[in-house]
Amino acid sequence: MLTYVERRLLLLIPVLLGITLLVFAALSLAADPTGVILGQHATPEKMEELRQMLGLDQPVYVQYLRFLSHAVRGDLGSSWLTRVPVTQEVLTRFPHTIELTLVSILLAVLCGVTVGVISAVKQYSAIDHAGMVGALAGVSTPIFWLGLMLIALFSVKWKLLPVSGRIDLTLGIDTRTNFYLLETLVRGDWIGFRSALAHLVLPSVALAAYSTALIARMTRSSLLDVIRQDYIRTARAKGLAERVVIYKHALKNALIPVTTVIGLQVGALLGGAVLTETVFSLPGVGGLAVTAIQNGDYPLVNGVVLLVATVFVLVNLVVDVLYAFLDPRIRYS
Repeated sequence: MLTYVERRLLLLIPVLLGITLLVFAALSLAADPTGVILGQHATPEKMEELRQMLGLDQPVYVQYLRFLSHAVRGDLGSSWLTRVPVTQEVLTRFPHTIELTLVSILLAVLCGVTVGVISAVKQYSAIDHAGMVGALAGVSTPIFWLGLMLIALFSVKWKLLPVSGRIDLTLGIDTRTNFYLLETLVRGDWIGFRSALAHLVLPSVALAAYSTALIARMTRSSLLDVIRQDYIRTARAKGLAERVVIYKHALKNALIPVTTVIGLQVGALLGGAVLTETVFSLPGVGGLAVTAIQNGDYPLVNGVVLLVATVFVLVNLVVDVLYAFLDPRIRYS
């Protein structure tokens, strides 16, 4: 197992190199960012001066090699607009995205697996049809539209939940890590915890809708395949209770393909956070990426993409390792 993990970690290097190369190639085809950075003060002379200052007058491969030479030392450069180090900018915003993603995937797993199991056990019943119609609606509904509808109903009309932000600013809560939900929970600050959780409800529901639908459909399909196996018939023939047959014998094996979907959805949720954070005005890396692209702040774009790609690859490694715990027949050499 340890050898397999080490090999996968080594494969992380070429994967990240390929991603950064693609991002650099895409940004090189984009419009000249100097005009956006200078704004109304842009003149051909000032644009050329800024281009030389930022190294944009050099060939793309030279810029890429310079980026790599600094990145291996942990230096991703500084933002072209704020002059703040990219690492500091990204790590300041990333805790907000992590909390949003974790709450969303937890919500998606709990709801998706529950709906999938009930639909499989009650196959072709009204509950099954309702669950699959709901799953179809979740897959078909755009995140930004669902987010706007949730704001219109729960924030504007019924005034039940906050419309934006991470926590009630009047509480005066100061955090060291920007993990509002985690820090308030650890400190026992229940007022702050409820406020942070309330601010996460609507964006988490909007972000989790698509993943919930996928997990529900995969759970139903996988569980239906498993409960038709011979060993499930044997378990029932022994007189075991149906709940024991489903949850102890069938569900564990049915969760293997579901785990793959969950792992992939973590990456999808990180990507979907761009839209969600924009709609709900959340200070995460999604909103940071949108602002960086609009302002032509390429070092910041590279930093966000590199961080998200690293998290995505590591999550998939964790999923692969979990296979061995879910199915004893799986062994990694």
